[in-house]
Amino acid sequence: MDEIMKKAESKMDKTIAGLQDEYACVRAGRANPAVLEKIHVDYYGVPTAINQMAAVSVSEARILQIQPWDISTLHMIEKAIQISDLGINPQNDGRIIRLVFPPLTEERRKELVKDLTKYAEEAKVAFRTARRDAIEKYKAQKKNGEITEDDLKESEKDIQKLTDKFCKQADELCAKKEKEIMEI
Repeated sequence: MDEIMKKAESKMDKTIAGLQDEYACVRAGRANPAVLEKIHVDYYGVPTAINQMAAVSVSEARILQIQPWDISTLHMIEKAIQISDLGINPQNDGRIIRLVFPPLTEERRKELVKDLTKYAEEAKVAFRTARRDAIEKYKAQKKNGEITEDDLKESEKDIQKLTDKFCKQADELCAKKEKEIMEI
């Protein structure tokens, strides 16, 4: 595999990893600490992730428990959760914050599935962009006489196979997460 192909595959790998992270953050009716990853608390002027300020654990299937290491940050964490787009009101007992995830309604499930599909589509666009960039580089090599017409055609086929493989992977991830959401 040549350098251009490796770079394209690397970009596609990163896109798949990003898609998996995005899917991990989707709230699917059960408690999942990953939903807090995008929420940051202004801790002495520094945006800090909640999991760096507190122990985050799943106490029951639908309850997430946040126990700050520094009790003085309890209200800051609570406020950050309230102003986030999480859509859950934190329960503060003075020591621990609990997030109770309500069961998903059918309407909310369908909304989440639309979001999942949108994320997968965005990933596919990124794959196609990486493919286009690689093909342009191969065409530039052909123009400069570095590769032959046959090499160009072969490289285009290979990059298309790679793109198809990653698009299939994105579809599989989407279908798996969709199934998880619809079964809850």
